[in-house]
Amino acid sequence: MTDPTAGAPEPAASRRVQALVALRLLEVLRDMDLPGEILEDEDPSQTMPRRFGLSDVVDRQIRTYRDDARRGARLTDEEVRGLFRFVIRRPDGSQVFHRVGRLLAEEDRPARWVRMLPRALQYRKARTRTRRSLKRLFGRQIGGFVRAPFAIEGRSLLFIESDPGGDACHLLSGFCEEVLEQTLGGSAKVAHTLCQGRGDDQCRWEGALVEMPATVVVRQRHTQDEPAELDPDAPAAAAGVNQPLTT
Repeated sequence: MTDPTAGAPEPAASRRVQALVALRLLEVLRDMDLPGEILEDEDPSQTMPRRFGLSDVVDRQIRTYRDDARRGARLTDEEVRGLFRFVIRRPDGSQVFHRVGRLLAEEDRPARWVRMLPRALQYRKARTRTRRSLKRLFGRQIGGFVRAPFAIEGRSLLFIESDPGGDACHLLSGFCEEVLEQTLGGSAKVAHTLCQGRGDDQCRWEGALVEMPATVVVRQRHTQDEPAELDPDAPAAAAGVNQPLTT
């Protein structure tokens, strides 16, 4: 007996993932498959089509997803998993996901004044922005923050459901690194310390700054004619430099 619902369109409520996610993924595939150089004896008409990111199929799909993103269209989880599978098969899959995550985080930049807040408030802003942006992109809450300046945990997330090996989890690593760098300044690193793909009971991401933003302390002169000079002995607090939290 056939299923009467087979072939029926899925209800709109099941389309939760923004088309922007698919668009950025295919754009990264295309960009990473662009050759740095063409060898002297290489025939581009023969070798280029073999690069999946440069195929006509991907080019047409990019145009489709670009229109979908403009309209605010959303995709089903199964559509997203299908795209993720193309990346999983690649040896550079984790790099692709990481880059996609960073690009998605660039869509929502914080105001510049956020970097002038105390470090604890900056981390709070980064957590709030991460939570809000991920929910908007994927149509659901993605994990939850735990007791740490910046740490996310979750089980059976879309990433691990799409890729049991764990490469897709790098999307969240790249996303969080970009958020931290935009919010706190400097260079950030997010480590995927636990992963269900490696046999752990949950996934966990921990992020922190690894390089503080450069700051300059200026000693004011009493006369306008004399140039200001750097004060190497001035304390960091006087310069408005926020000290990193210790755990």
